[in-house]
Amino acid sequence: LLARSGSRVARERHKAGFMESTLASLALGFSVVFQPDILVYAFIGCLVGTLVGVLPGIGPLTGISILLPITFGLDATKAVIMLAGIYYGSQYGGSTTSILMRIPGEASSVMTCIDGYAMARRGRAGAALCIAAVGSFAAGTFGLVMLTVIAPPLASFAVRFGPPEYASLLVLGLIFLSYMSSTSLAVAGLMIGMIGIDSMTGHFRYSFDLPELGDGIGIVPVPVGLFGLGEILSTPSAKVVSEVVTPKLRELLPTRQEWREAAMPITRGSVLGFFVGIIPGSAHIISSFLSYALERRISKTPEQFGQGAVAGVAGPESANNSASTGAFVPMLALGVPTGPVTAVLIGALAIHGVAAGPNLVNEHPNVFWGFVASMYVGNLMLLLLNLPLVSLFVSVLRIPYSYLYPLIIMFCIVGVYAVNNSIVDVWIMLIMGGVGYGLRKFNFDPAPLVLGLVIAPIFEMSLRQSLVMSNGDYMIFLQRPISLVLVLAAAGLLLLSVVSMFTKRKDWRSTLAEVEAGEEKAG
Repeated sequence: LLARSGSRVARERHKAGFMESTLASLALGFSVVFQPDILVYAFIGCLVGTLVGVLPGIGPLTGISILLPITFGLDATKAVIMLAGIYYGSQYGGSTTSILMRIPGEASSVMTCIDGYAMARRGRAGAALCIAAVGSFAAGTFGLVMLTVIAPPLASFAVRFGPPEYASLLVLGLIFLSYMSSTSLAVAGLMIGMIGIDSMTGHFRYSFDLPELGDGIGIVPVPVGLFGLGEILSTPSAKVVSEVVTPKLRELLPTRQEWREAAMPITRGSVLGFFVGIIPGSAHIISSFLSYALERRISKTPEQFGQGAVAGVAGPESANNSASTGAFVPMLALGVPTGPVTAVLIGALAIHGVAAGPNLVNEHPNVFWGFVASMYVGNLMLLLLNLPLVSLFVSVLRIPYSYLYPLIIMFCIVGVYAVNNSIVDVWIMLIMGGVGYGLRKFNFDPAPLVLGLVIAPIFEMSLRQSLVMSNGDYMIFLQRPISLVLVLAAAGLLLLSVVSMFTKRKDWRSTLAEVEAGEEKAG
């Protein structure tokens, strides 16, 4: 009995010590983020993210890719805070055009179009926007609390990872991405990532006698070309803005009944979205899709969905914001990207000499906790931006694309050239722009290509170090417990893929692919 009570006291002390250290670390983060220059960059990221979300066809990955070269004059903390603000800010902005115009500004806002626009047609556009913004704020805050609690212990556990565990984890991530995606080009990204000097032997590989390719294909020109230039080339230039329902400021407050209808969908969407966000793949799209399906299934009045159901706006909007926060858990704690956006953010940190992963918390606490604290502040900024200034953001849609797109192309070219003062990088960007255009025309998703490019050097180094440790014996991946669990999980996913090939019934991934394809046509 005394032993049991002693162990219980020890556990309580450990929990109290963990919470105390977490709060102290979070206080350090707020001391970083409340510096005036950091606040300015957080605000710029949130503002640009909202604009990126509002403009159809320019998603968060395009916005981050275009602005990535600008961050080279900044330190790692300012760079990652601004780029992350673009990511979660776009989740807020995407709902604006979905509700007011039935045009999804961002892929995760597809489900919001259905009931959000129906509410707008009934004269409840202001209420729909307010519910979407408050739901996004609540879900983002919940996701941040979970991120604050989960990421540091997960990073401490991941310190046990050696090269075999990292190699197995990256294999699992790539297989999961392929399983979740309707099309996957991650293997092509891995092949492009092998260009340059072999890090273990010093030999040039696939460099075509170009010294500029000695360091490999840069993380900047590829995403800027694929998503900045490629998106512009594939978007029709003669877009006509349809009639916009512009609510007045006094119409923004929902009724008590609408708040009651939104409360539980926001709660369920927040929890569902966070845990879906941790999984590799298009988490923010999948989470909004699953949240809408869940709310319709458990609703007492499912016939109202599609006719302006409040739950059809509150659930998906909360889920996609919580998922965007959940995606940062494996990125910060393990150094493993869950999608192309987090892959580019890992690349941005690497360019500034900061490695994402288990040692980030201890080696760069200012970056880690400053980043986490900035998201608390950024969520509040976005709530204040998206409600009073909704009319201003909608007016941005009236800028002719013939003016907007040439400016974006100019920023792409100047930004890529400014990184290394290399014309080779500009040519790579232009080639990747053509590749991105071709992939979109043939309905391929170019995002996994960037993911493969970022993972390639980490995966290759982990694999080769593992084989050096075992004298070339591949059984090392099955002899270490953590690696064995990860390999078995990867094998299970491969087995599920094989089973789905032989079943005629259309599974949920096919439905998701149709939703994404429909969004591209609408955008």
